[in-house]
Amino acid sequence: MRAFVAVFGREVLLALRHPADTLAAVLFFVLVCALFPFGIGPAPETLARVAPGAMLAAALLAALLPLDRLFGAEAEDGSLDQLLLSGLPPSALAIAKAAGHWVTTGLPLMAATPVAAALLNLPVEAWGAAVLSLALATAVLSLFGTAGAALTLGARRGGVLLPLLVLPLSIPAVIFGAAAIEAAAADLPARPYLLLLGALLAVALPMAPIAAGAALRAE
Repeated sequence: MRAFVAVFGREVLLALRHPADTLAAVLFFVLVCALFPFGIGPAPETLARVAPGAMLAAALLAALLPLDRLFGAEAEDGSLDQLLLSGLPPSALAIAKAAGHWVTTGLPLMAATPVAAALLNLPVEAWGAAVLSLALATAVLSLFGTAGAALTLGARRGGVLLPLLVLPLSIPAVIFGAAAIEAAAADLPARPYLLLLGALLAVALPMAPIAAGAALRAE
């Protein structure tokens, strides 16, 4: 347990010392949402209609940005081998990495959600559902992304392969998250869709670290 906490704390500490990745993800998220009024017009009804899907897609794409360096830098300097020899199981190492990615990327994206919602004219009543949807969707992406980063570690053009591997797995998170926001905006219950997102997270939680651990053992 101590090794797990140490790896997680190291991820958070590195993000605090070098906040460029987190800042880039948040700015990407906000800027993509800000571009939609220029692309589809400033009509409030149109913006509100596309807001749920636009926010989920932009957030997941933004969360992808730091993933290609999740294991890459440590593999280059040899510290990944030391982590694997520390006694911490590779699957637990993957969970710690995924948790660190979510805390340093998912939480800042959640904090920026009201700004993106305002830019897309999302009704205020749906902002809470939007924050919860992004929390669960980014957690799913962190798990699948960690598995993808481990599988593409050392591969040629791994940065290109990673989105192609992870994004299709994240489509259900986009669908359920957008449906929850749409339901809240229409004054309908968002809970069923949030529960589906939670179920997806429950499936990803054991499966993704096992896949990532197997990939790390093979390196």
